[in-house]
Amino acid sequence: MTAPTPALSDPLHLSRGPAWAHRITLAPLTNWQSHADGTLGDDEYHWLTMRAAGGFAMTMTCAAHVQASGQGFPGQLGVWSDAHLPGLTRLAQGIHAGGSVSSLQLQHSGLRADTALSGQPVVAPWDDAETGARALSTGEVEQLVQDFIAAAQRAERAGFQGVELHGAHGYLLAQFLDAEHNQRSDRYGGSFENRSRILFELIAGVRAATGPHFQLGLRLSPERFGITMPESLALAQQVMAGGQLDYLDMSLWDCFKPPLDAAYAGQPLIDHFAALPRGTTKLGVAGKIMDAATARRCLEHGADFVLIGRGAMLHHDFARRALADSAFRCIERPVSRAHLQAEGLGPAFLKYVAETWPRFVADA
Repeated sequence: MTAPTPALSDPLHLSRGPAWAHRITLAPLTNWQSHADGTLGDDEYHWLTMRAAGGFAMTMTCAAHVQASGQGFPGQLGVWSDAHLPGLTRLAQGIHAGGSVSSLQLQHSGLRADTALSGQPVVAPWDDAETGARALSTGEVEQLVQDFIAAAQRAERAGFQGVELHGAHGYLLAQFLDAEHNQRSDRYGGSFENRSRILFELIAGVRAATGPHFQLGLRLSPERFGITMPESLALAQQVMAGGQLDYLDMSLWDCFKPPLDAAYAGQPLIDHFAALPRGTTKLGVAGKIMDAATARRCLEHGADFVLIGRGAMLHHDFARRALADSAFRCIERPVSRAHLQAEGLGPAFLKYVAETWPRFVADA
């Protein structure tokens, strides 16, 4: 018998840690609002705690880099030094005070890092003439694994209730998955097993190094960035079946679009991943969820929860509104700077949005 579709308002019980009050969570969003050294900025604190108070069941930070060399954005939050602990502790406390479960996303930009910001050379799984990136040695990959694990421990010390590994969007962990370019001759390149090895080492390592109630998630992209649908599906199934993840966060860009691979185009992306056996691992999806109806539709198609990005920028209380009104939908875009300022976006975040997302800010 098929289990009934959960309501958006139903609590979500994960294998570890606190239950989430409902099924609407905050997606991790680049926002440029912290300091050059990676310490927490007041605008980043305000942006995130405003979403926690706005009713999101779980509030996730932007991508926080785990090595100084991993910085890809100005004002990117850091988690590579104990100097970041005071700000991270303040942030975790602020999210909890808003009534939300907290998660810190762990990331390294790899090829997409900016040496002008970090002062460090750009590193990647392979030598890349276009970016000037240097291939990591095997020992450096092993150190990278340890630095991700140390960052997770640092997040736990700061009071975060979990972390998410950022394996999506063409950043360093996703670069290891790139079937076209990652032809390393060591155990981290070439075959699918070798290219995905770092993710399994990280999952096992973070799980072993943190407490039994610490939540662990992973974000993946389904396609692009050298990632194919067959391998994406195989990887998603393996990480969910392993039982060490609490949730898999699939960043689909558009939950209901067909895959780029014509062999899989008969169903929307969400259906391919929702059909996979997942054991106790919960499945979340992100991508063009701008109203309560689409959020419900995601659950109807088999997701356990949704992650809201742009909708949360437009409405700090998207979650509360969607739970209270089944017909709720986001304000039409473009919107004014004044609207976004009132919703808690600081000057740096506004600059990023205006420069990056066409037709989002009316007076860009």
